[in-house]
Amino acid sequence: MAYSGEVTVGGAPDVHELSDLVITKVAVGPMNNNAYLLRCRETDEQLLIDAANDAEALVELVGADGLASVVTTHRHGDHWQALRAVVDATGARTYAGREDAEGIPVATDVLLDDGDTVSVGRVTLTARHLVGHTPGSVALVYDDPHGHPHVFTGDCLFPGGVGNTFDDPAAFTSLLGDVTTKLFDALPDETWVYPGHGHDTSLGAERPHLKEWRERGW
Repeated sequence: MAYSGEVTVGGAPDVHELSDLVITKVAVGPMNNNAYLLRCRETDEQLLIDAANDAEALVELVGADGLASVVTTHRHGDHWQALRAVVDATGARTYAGREDAEGIPVATDVLLDDGDTVSVGRVTLTARHLVGHTPGSVALVYDDPHGHPHVFTGDCLFPGGVGNTFDDPAAFTSLLGDVTTKLFDALPDETWVYPGHGHDTSLGAERPHLKEWRERGW
């Protein structure tokens, strides 16, 4: 069955099978957050993006192969509620954006700056620092050598717009600017977008609306 990215809290995960990487998406409550488990096909090493909630379900999803690392996309509490329990259960190494790490109540082992890389087995992801939703939000880009790129955007980019900037015009300008230059200008339309909540999208689906977003201010 083809991957759709449509998941519900308490429902089955959805699995995106790539040549070198398997991406499993699951929704956890109570704020309908997405968590993504990435597994390198060659080594079976695994990385989790956002231990948002439902630690028991996430640890079950990880399974017997263990978890090497957890990346927290930003400091908002709905994205790290299960982090302590997942780390305690798996011993995973923790990653987060440098400017957000102090707001995450689990020690960050590796601070990420723009352009840093995170590995899961033989697969490499590149961190892009996107300022506006929070000071230290990071997206992770996987440039699949066998296909199009994939980007995990946390709460910085969704279908229909950038993330919440809390009625702060400067924060909105910053976030839209970073998303434009570091994602839309750098990656092709085929790039698959995996957001922190809700359905997936692509850069091609959202690109025609950049001017509209800029004009409306959110």
